[in-house]
Amino acid sequence: MAVRRYCYNAKFLKPSIFTFFMENKYVGYLVLGISVLIIIIIFMFNSALKEIVKSSCTEAHGDVYSCPMYQTINQQTYLSLGIVGLLALISLVLIFSKTQKEIVIKKIKERVKRKSFDTSQLNQEEKKVLSLIQENKAIFQADLIEKTGFGKAKMSRIIDRLEGKGFVERKRRGMTNVVVLK
Repeated sequence: MAVRRYCYNAKFLKPSIFTFFMENKYVGYLVLGISVLIIIIIFMFNSALKEIVKSSCTEAHGDVYSCPMYQTINQQTYLSLGIVGLLALISLVLIFSKTQKEIVIKKIKERVKRKSFDTSQLNQEEKKVLSLIQENKAIFQADLIEKTGFGKAKMSRIIDRLEGKGFVERKRRGMTNVVVLK
């Protein structure tokens, strides 16, 4: 939510630039960089704790490696490195995953290719109605009547013929029909 509010409030940032940097690949690189930084911090913290344990355990136990705090440091280090390893693995998945854009393009290519309309068998009135439907993708039957100047009965017959030839499809919406390309 905070990112979305920031994006809308920042007038100097264009949404296209923001979405460009929020692609999986760039987020993956960011997470991988953070993972490396966390690993460095873990090792620095680990060495500092070992120095503290070395100075305090030699007085009590005589040997650093027999001190129970030393074993705890190793367990915590392995646990934290495991968590960072998972974070790095997630970042690699993000880096090498396909972007949403590539997935959409693939889906579009997989779709059945649209059949080309053979309008040679249509008369002028049918071609006129079909061109209006193609321009709008979907249009109310009443709007077709208004734009062409044809009567209701004539328009119904024309749409019936176009529907029979497989060019269009009528869908009932309330008191009127919506005509869409098939």
